[in-house]
Amino acid sequence: MGMFCYQCQEALKGKGCTLRGVCGKSEGTAKLQDLMIYTLKGIAQVTEELKKVGKETREADSFVMNGLFMTITNANFDDAAFINKIKEGLVLRESLKSNLEVELRDSEDKPSFLQNLKDKLSGKEVKNVHDALIWTAESDEEILKKAKSKEVGVLATENEDIRSLRELITYGLKGMAAYAVHAHNLNKDSKEVNDFMMETLASLLDDTLTVDDLVSLTLECGKYGVDVMALLDEANTKTYGNPEITEVNIGVRKNKAILITGHDLKDLEELLKQTKGTGVDVYTHGEMLPAHYYPEFKKYDHFAGNYGNAWWKQNEEFESFNGPIVFTTNCLVPPKNSYKDKVYTTGVVGFEGCKHIEEKEDGTKDFTQIIEHAKRLDAPKEIETGTIVGGFAHAQVFKLADKVVEAVKSGAIKKFFVMAGCDGRHKERSYYEDFAKKLPKDTVILTAGCAKYRYNKLNLGDIGGIPRVLDAGQCNDSYSLAVIALKLKEVFELSDINELPIAYNIAWYEQKAVIVLLALLHLGVKNIKLGPTLPAFLSPNVANVLVENFGINPITNVDDDMEQFLG
Repeated sequence: MGMFCYQCQEALKGKGCTLRGVCGKSEGTAKLQDLMIYTLKGIAQVTEELKKVGKETREADSFVMNGLFMTITNANFDDAAFINKIKEGLVLRESLKSNLEVELRDSEDKPSFLQNLKDKLSGKEVKNVHDALIWTAESDEEILKKAKSKEVGVLATENEDIRSLRELITYGLKGMAAYAVHAHNLNKDSKEVNDFMMETLASLLDDTLTVDDLVSLTLECGKYGVDVMALLDEANTKTYGNPEITEVNIGVRKNKAILITGHDLKDLEELLKQTKGTGVDVYTHGEMLPAHYYPEFKKYDHFAGNYGNAWWKQNEEFESFNGPIVFTTNCLVPPKNSYKDKVYTTGVVGFEGCKHIEEKEDGTKDFTQIIEHAKRLDAPKEIETGTIVGGFAHAQVFKLADKVVEAVKSGAIKKFFVMAGCDGRHKERSYYEDFAKKLPKDTVILTAGCAKYRYNKLNLGDIGGIPRVLDAGQCNDSYSLAVIALKLKEVFELSDINELPIAYNIAWYEQKAVIVLLALLHLGVKNIKLGPTLPAFLSPNVANVLVENFGINPITNVDDDMEQFLG
């Protein structure tokens, strides 16, 4: 079977990429990512058996989290990295099997799980033993061959609706894993979230689950989406303080510099510590912009500002930055040869030919080679000047609560528009900038994620001192928007979150947006407009379920959607 991938908004012709990903990944990389997920499902099923006998599986939990995160769009394009990770996964799976056999060796009743595995491996006809539990490979070539086999990948599930729901859940788990990894890096973990990810991943091998079963599981995924977003919010704020209203410089200084992009605040913290006193400045790019809002990062004088815009413009903006670039998470566009030698990856990110910074045994990373590289290069070339304002996470908005409530009661603010999510390179995304420009002056935009780059530099003014664009932070900070909505519901003593003067016009691109969407559905939010296109992985029947039960619908055009929102 050839490549088939439709996990992101850029799926070719709204159906799926079959020769090469629009994101830039090759057919080989796509198939290895499929095999990575396949391997993780096998690990998860064995892990579930161990948990039944009360055994902790923290190593497997961590491996699966990181494995899921590796396969998110624009995170890792390095075939060798996937092959090595898959090899590690097979070793781990067999170790877990051995541990299970030891735990159950003295059991009076022969456990059917282990017995079925042994019977299957001996050539007997056994039902309910999935190939993901038993396949092996002795070489890279065998792994590549397995990646191309018909039982691996999206199209292995023939029923369109079952396939659609399985993929929707898988992409929700990928987004959930991303949040969980960031929290884990700051020493925050949730056994409940980890257990749900494992149990759910294992259940995706169960062919007895019906459409109704999978719909229920999808909605449960949203519940744990809220939980993991709350976990990361706690990890970030307990470590770096609550975000504050902040003006961020978008010009440049004359010093040599390093650009850091992605989402991982721990990586940024270590880079700032190691560059202190070196004469090398640090700038953020893309989704790292909101780091400037945290009090803990403001103590670094060499934390110079934000350079550029959303992730998809990096091919032009990295040329002019001149210094080295550090990728901490997804959002990597395959780099041009002209600056590829300046790109460094870390964490789950990878690209063939780019230097990768590994984590040391003590959990830290050594960025010395990047700092020395920066000293040999020119200072950044200025591409814009001025400042942008952000820092409107839930704690900061609560400080303004009286002012906001009074503005709503007086009619100064008629409506809030949640315009969160992702940016992307499709021309259709100009819709969001046009929509922001045409919004009445008595409306306020609540945003998080790189979608904000479509309107955070527009001069939209304020309402009684309240900026008309309230930026809560990264897509990782989307939890703040839910907390703000729930707080307003409480303040106005409403019984239903949908009674609030809040409309949702959300842009999506990758799988973290999927878990955010499922979280909103769990919270009861209805009538979300989702664009610039509906996900290709939603079959017509599954899409109808979302439309009929939650009122999810696609964007059309600015004027018609504006009229629909404003009544």
